Amino acid sequence: MKLDIPDRAFGGYIFDCDGTIADNMPLHYRAWSMAMADFGGEYPEELFYAWGGRPTAVIVGLLNEKYGLALDVDETVRCKEKYYLTLIPEVVPVPEVMEIVKSMHGTVPLSVASGGHRELVEATLDVLGIRDLFQAIVCAEDYERGKPHPEPFLLAAKLMSVAPEDCVVFEDSPIGIEAAKAANMACVHVPGPMER
Repeated sequence: MKLDIPDRAFGGYIFDCDGTIADNMPLHYRAWSMAMADFGGEYPEELFYAWGGRPTAVIVGLLNEKYGLALDVDETVRCKEKYYLTLIPEVVPVPEVMEIVKSMHGTVPLSVASGGHRELVEATLDVLGIRDLFQAIVCAEDYERGKPHPEPFLLAAKLMSVAPEDCVVFEDSPIGIEAAKAANMACVHVPGPMER
C-alpha cells in the first residue's frame, strides 16, 4: 500500500488511531458483533465501515434509529468496549503508518486525535509499544464536538504548539478527512481493510 503524502515539510503530524495507526477495525467489528448478539440487535459489516470514525455512543443511537431498537447507550458502549479489550492482544499496526510514526519521532511533534475513549486508545497504543512517541493523545473525553467537526484536530495542534495549517493528518475515515479539511490541515488517506 502506498500512501499519497504531500511533498512538503510539516511542523506537526496528527494520526487517527483505529484503522490508521492500528489495523484493528476488524477487531472492533468483532467486538460490536459480540455486543449486538448479547442485546439482540444487528450491525452489518458494511454499515460498520460506512460509519467509521463516529464515537461508540453515537453509533448506538444510530443503530436504535435505523433498526427501531431500544439499546441503552451506556450499557451497550460498556459491553462493546469490554469485548474489544479482550481482543486487544490481537492488535497489529498498519505497517506503512507505523513506519512514518517511527521515522518522524524526534524530528517533529506527533499526536493522536481519536474518536475513541482514552482507555481503549491508550491500550491499543500500548500493545503496539508506541504510546510514548506522541506528545499529545486526544480522545473522546477531551472535546465536545467530535469528527467531522475539526475540534479534535485543532486541540491536537494546540497541544503540540503547531499552527493548524502546518499540520498533516493521517486518517482512514471519510468523516475524519472532512474534519482535517475543516481544520485547514493537509490530510493523508489511509485505506481501510475493505479498500485494501
